[in-house]
Amino acid sequence: MLRRRFVTAAVASAAILPARADEWPSRQIKIVIPYPPGGPTDISTRIVMEKVGRLLGQPILFDNKGGASGMIGAEYAKTQPADGYTFLANTIAMMAITRHLQPIPFDPDKDFLTVARMATSWGAMAVHPSVPAQNVAEFVAYVKANPGKVNWGSSGLGTITQLYGEMLNLEAGIKMVHVPYKGSAQATQDLLSGQVQVQFDSTVLPHILAGRLRGLAMLADTRWPHKSEIPTLKETGYGKQGGDSWFGLVAPVGLPAPIVTRMTQAIDQALKSPDVLDRLDKGGLKATYLDPAAMRAEIDTESRYFADIIKRGNVKVN
Repeated sequence: MLRRRFVTAAVASAAILPARADEWPSRQIKIVIPYPPGGPTDISTRIVMEKVGRLLGQPILFDNKGGASGMIGAEYAKTQPADGYTFLANTIAMMAITRHLQPIPFDPDKDFLTVARMATSWGAMAVHPSVPAQNVAEFVAYVKANPGKVNWGSSGLGTITQLYGEMLNLEAGIKMVHVPYKGSAQATQDLLSGQVQVQFDSTVLPHILAGRLRGLAMLADTRWPHKSEIPTLKETGYGKQGGDSWFGLVAPVGLPAPIVTRMTQAIDQALKSPDVLDRLDKGGLKATYLDPAAMRAEIDTESRYFADIIKRGNVKVN
């Protein structure tokens, strides 16, 4: 009887142990996407992780758990077993911004292990054609000459699209007026109609290419290949340290390091694939791989950076 109880307990214990790295993955892997389908987090994650699944020889299940600015999906993911079969797609906002604006149901530093940064959205500072500025320097001069009369539209309170504007206000010593919307698309429509004069977002890019808006600077570390004459914001003298709108992958804390390494290596390999790079480019994204240590360092840097902007700009979400 004692032997039978011992064997039963041993089997039960084995069932909850994390998978061994040399046996992983042996079944379907679930990626929790904490936003609705069709957005940049969803698109970038699916493009990269579909390829990763083929490289690892296992199907990928994408589980969209949107709501509360990604908090619902993140809270769910942190409670899942650290066995290598549940990962969380994440963003700069989830890991480095929201924590400084409101209470969140997880600790970005303690509840998740960084796996890899995968991709970054191209974004731009764009103005309505009625604004008499051909570059950032002229725009800053125009705003200084018209304090409180230039409005910038964002995708909502506390979003990175607001913080770009707050950053320029602080660094350039200007006074633009923030107009928050419920999403980027509505803000862009009002920019096109002249209801607001400037926007910092990725949704402006097609309209820059079509000539409906004037691009003054790219919100990226490098110039946009499709419009290489537009300088980066940093090149104009008002650059930031980090802060690009990126998308990555994390895992519940406790996942064995060898499994993290295997997933990281598969993501790195996927991001070198021409078909993945082409699909990312068509989606307004670029591959910006970072390994776990570099991704964690980036989060730490950006968290401090945005905390400073939020404090000095007195940014509130309600």
